[in-house]
Amino acid sequence: MARLVLKDLSSYPKYSTSDPLRFYYYPIVGKLYRQRVEACLDQLGGGDRILEVGFGSGLCLHNLCEMYEEVHGVDLDAPVEAVSKFATANGLAVQLANGNVTDLIYPDEYFEAVLLISILEHLRSDELEQAMKEIKRVLKPGGQIVFGVPIESRFMSLAFRILGYDIKKLHFSSHIDVNYAAAKHFHQEKSFFLKHPLFPGAPIYQIGSFRKAIDQKTRRTSADA
Repeated sequence: MARLVLKDLSSYPKYSTSDPLRFYYYPIVGKLYRQRVEACLDQLGGGDRILEVGFGSGLCLHNLCEMYEEVHGVDLDAPVEAVSKFATANGLAVQLANGNVTDLIYPDEYFEAVLLISILEHLRSDELEQAMKEIKRVLKPGGQIVFGVPIESRFMSLAFRILGYDIKKLHFSSHIDVNYAAAKHFHQEKSFFLKHPLFPGAPIYQIGSFRKAIDQKTRRTSADA
């Protein structure tokens, strides 16, 4: 499994009290937080250009720069200038912007991959549908969408409450909703659950890998080459 590159906590820019960055450094909870990110990163195939939706404090930028020639990030309210300075200070060339996944600023068929870790559950059903359409638009034929979403359950609601969050006020779509929306627009490659190490019967997080279809024109062009 990929190993998440973590820098000193104090070196990351912080932009809100709800930023979960600190949890990655906790002894037990931190392992679970890191594992879900690493499981998502493991599904990526590498290539020329990737978009991370919801880059936050820049947690995944080191890993993504190792896998892709060009790394872009879009986030609703993250401090672009501060995260860009953090990336530059660590020798990373990234292109970041504020924006919404339901109205992406990028051209059609621009990316090999789009990554969303704990993002899609925050969207309502109409937003989720629009987000999938936009992701499909900016992906190249055969391009990959990888996402991670928490499992909606009593166990997870309790876990979030212990961490100080009311999941019902933050999550508007379940993992079932996200998978249904993704399957309408993409072909599923892989889907699996992470389970709590102390409660192996309790799934806590789902990782999905889907691909945009390659149309017949693209297939003929590839075959002729």
